[in-house]
Amino acid sequence: MENSSVTPSQGPEPSSNGRRRVSGRAIAVLAALAVVVYTFDQLTKLWVTSTMVEGERTAVLPPLLHWYYIRNSGAAFSIGENVTWVFSIIMTAVSVAIILYARRVRSLGWAVALGLVLGGALGNLTDRLFREPSFGMGHVVDFIQLPNFAIFNVADSCVVTGVALICLLTLLGVGADGSRHGKARSAAGRADQGEPDGSGRPGEEPPRA
Repeated sequence: MENSSVTPSQGPEPSSNGRRRVSGRAIAVLAALAVVVYTFDQLTKLWVTSTMVEGERTAVLPPLLHWYYIRNSGAAFSIGENVTWVFSIIMTAVSVAIILYARRVRSLGWAVALGLVLGGALGNLTDRLFREPSFGMGHVVDFIQLPNFAIFNVADSCVVTGVALICLLTLLGVGADGSRHGKARSAAGRADQGEPDGSGRPGEEPPRA
């Protein structure tokens, strides 16, 4: 009697065209979100500088939210007010790094996160480069005031949100290329192969002797 064996099917690997489509979609999301964030940040700053004088404070939802127009030469909480040029260099480096890294991004979550950071970094970098007192030393327009918190702007909030999302994706084991690593990847691999995941859930027949 012939002994025939069946090799289990591994399933088709994703084609290069499929990977390119996913990568193109992620890059499009990243770029579009960066443009939206940058445009909204600059429009709100234009509105503030056109309708308010520096130091003016306007109640919006008191006591929770006020518009308070200031120009910040440093970072958050006015740190580093005398080294504005350092922040210009940092934001330039961050923006260039994201743009160069963008072609490797295939995860939509990472695309959203990096788009937020890129748009916010470019928004504040524009202030550093083109606002008074001089090129590269410009003061950033801040106007959003919450109780017991630093005054900030749209760009700041988008950068913080993007960084928080990057941290979350990293903790979940989601890579920028769409791969999963660590515990998330091994659990997914066991599920795909029909192996028990050690959770003790019923549903799988025990091996028969």
